[in-house]
Amino acid sequence: MSLTLSRRGFLSGAAVAAAGIAAPGAGLTQVPATQCFAPRLLVERRQIEVNRKAASVFGLSGPDGRQGLVLGPDEPFLFDLMNRSGGPTIVHWHGQTPPTMQDGVVETGYEGPIEDGENHLYDFATRPGTHWMHSHLGLQEQALLAAPLIIRTAEDLALDAQEVTLFLHDFSFKDPEELMASILGVTSLRPSGMAMPGLCDSATPLPARQVTAGDVYLNHIDYDAYLANDRTLDDPEIVRTERGGRVRLRVINGASGTAFWIDLGEAKGQVIAADGNPVKPVEGSRFPLAQGQRLDILVDVPPGTSLPVLAQREGDRQRTGIVLASPGAAIARISSLTENNAAPVDLSLEARLEAVTPLPVKKPDTKRQIALAGTMTPFLWTINDRLWADRKAIRVDRGERVLFEIGNASLMAHAMHLHGHVFQVVALNGQPLAGAVRDTVLVPALGSVMIAFDADNLGRWLFHCHNLWHMAGGMMTELDYKYAA
Repeated sequence: MSLTLSRRGFLSGAAVAAAGIAAPGAGLTQVPATQCFAPRLLVERRQIEVNRKAASVFGLSGPDGRQGLVLGPDEPFLFDLMNRSGGPTIVHWHGQTPPTMQDGVVETGYEGPIEDGENHLYDFATRPGTHWMHSHLGLQEQALLAAPLIIRTAEDLALDAQEVTLFLHDFSFKDPEELMASILGVTSLRPSGMAMPGLCDSATPLPARQVTAGDVYLNHIDYDAYLANDRTLDDPEIVRTERGGRVRLRVINGASGTAFWIDLGEAKGQVIAADGNPVKPVEGSRFPLAQGQRLDILVDVPPGTSLPVLAQREGDRQRTGIVLASPGAAIARISSLTENNAAPVDLSLEARLEAVTPLPVKKPDTKRQIALAGTMTPFLWTINDRLWADRKAIRVDRGERVLFEIGNASLMAHAMHLHGHVFQVVALNGQPLAGAVRDTVLVPALGSVMIAFDADNLGRWLFHCHNLWHMAGGMMTELDYKYAA
């Protein structure tokens, strides 16, 4: 069986019409730059400095030229995405629930790659909260084609707190394709450079690097650095606090392969939102954050003090972060290495989270068993015993309340992300709870999580692990539904 993923495939018009939804490309308009008057989002190459060395990475900037985008209450997402990166790309709006033809992916067939020099217009209603945007083409996300996407509410503006965004990433001076080759234990990938699920034929066993913590595997790659807002702890960002010293931290794990522990040291903070959705406050000083997940944390910085906000890589001593400091407070140097390795990221916070606005009470209409599995040698990761190239869609009917019972039989955790929907976490390892509403949930090694969601956004939607290397190894499928008969 060939496992090569086609990232340029399109649905036929007949197939789409049979599904009862718009044809591929509908709702996505290519317009000449001279004719588009919408604000622009720009994808381009840029230079940053990492460990005192220059690095060429991707950038994703808004109309103000800064990386990322902040929108006000009820402001629609109406932007012209301009690609000036030198090659094809596409950008997914992680945490948003647009029509399926504007999701910013090519795998479902509604959109094609945005070629260099092209402009595509996106226009959809936003979901408030702390979200992000990133490439969904090849391995570009690893090369920092990712940025914050913050949608404020009127309540956010009324909150007497200074807003600070902390965007985390893992960084390598090597090309992403070279990193993938190192995981696979080969000298190079296919010359297409489109390294994604099914790079190799399943008949060819390939070794993979194994790093263990107890009985589970962690961290395929030894990265050169871990970034917080594009900087390391050798030269961290210093944010001076405003009057009162209260800060709303919007923490985004945009790393491709790294889960972190967010560490406030001796200070206490309150988690008030997960994946952009409000939760009842949970107090603590150390919080797990898997790939793709976000946390909003309220912290106080007293006068004359500074507060490092650190992110330590699971299973490792390495960390990154920023420093919140009151005006005039001294800033101490912070080592990028701790004394001890961090434990694997777990469900300790998930078990304490409770949604402020849970899903409406409704009896489930259908339940699907989702089996996650995989091996390091060969490096293949499956959903229901299938790789993406051999996927069998998860089919439901429109309007159903759906349960996914996700069981992980592998020795690695998987941060599972569902496009186009939000879901509520309703059980952890078989124990029921009324948990957070979110879009990305960690399923620990040999563990299970149950989520509930409403099939209220017609179309075909990706469901995949947000560890980029696991997705590249095949761990992706699609949710597919149409109008009920």
